[in-house]
Amino acid sequence: MTNPTKATRTDLRVAIAGLGPIGTKVAQALDRGIDGLVLAAVSAQNPEKHRSWLGDLATAPAVLGIEKLADVADIVIECAPAKLIRSIVAPFVGSGKTAVVLSAGALLENEDLIELAKQSGGQIVVPTGALIGLDAVTAAAVGKIHSVRMVTRKPVQGLAGAPYIVENNIDIERITEPLRIFEGTAREAAKGFPANLNVAVALSLAGIGPDRTRLEIWADPTVTRNIHRVEVESDAARFSMSIENIPSENPKTGRITALSVIAYLRKLHAPLRVGT
Repeated sequence: MTNPTKATRTDLRVAIAGLGPIGTKVAQALDRGIDGLVLAAVSAQNPEKHRSWLGDLATAPAVLGIEKLADVADIVIECAPAKLIRSIVAPFVGSGKTAVVLSAGALLENEDLIELAKQSGGQIVVPTGALIGLDAVTAAAVGKIHSVRMVTRKPVQGLAGAPYIVENNIDIERITEPLRIFEGTAREAAKGFPANLNVAVALSLAGIGPDRTRLEIWADPTVTRNIHRVEVESDAARFSMSIENIPSENPKTGRITALSVIAYLRKLHAPLRVGT
């Protein structure tokens, strides 16, 4: 009797757009090995800056312009400046492929990408990133959520250069004690702090939307971590959650964000998946 042969599976090809702290860590994890995936290509604003460590990978990926990534990959990890989201995401979801988006705030100004994905059979994935509890919020949203409120405290340098800071002439260098610098909706925060508050937009998309999700932002010289506290009232549960993220090499981004993307990629072919 002949033993049945194990079905073969073609590895999914992954592209990474942007090689900052997040993209670099995800590329290295893929090179070390994630079941069913292969790092096919990367794109960066300054490719020469990354030639050395890319050359040290076990299998060096192709280095391409973002407009060519969809030709060689099935999934793209968007780790780039928010202004590039359309040029990165549209070719993938328009071809029925998957785009993992970290610049979640930019989705609010490019909502037609979601419709494009729907029409083409593609998918936009917003990973948990630097927040916790999105599974609980998603579950509560199946019922009725009454309110979602988030309070973020960041080291002063983590907010430097944000459009809201510049437009309102806030001299954050002179802040010597915790100062609330913003209160409003997640949509407003996404515009004013595009590199800082993608977590708030992810929270809003999981729950009651960017116009009903309320947010406070504090510039706090007494903290060294990005701190987020979320409170949710719903007909299924009342819950709160808090996380303190250690900043990466980029003070605007927590180290756990890259780990969240890696965890998502590992789930794609995992024999056991935990979480919604």
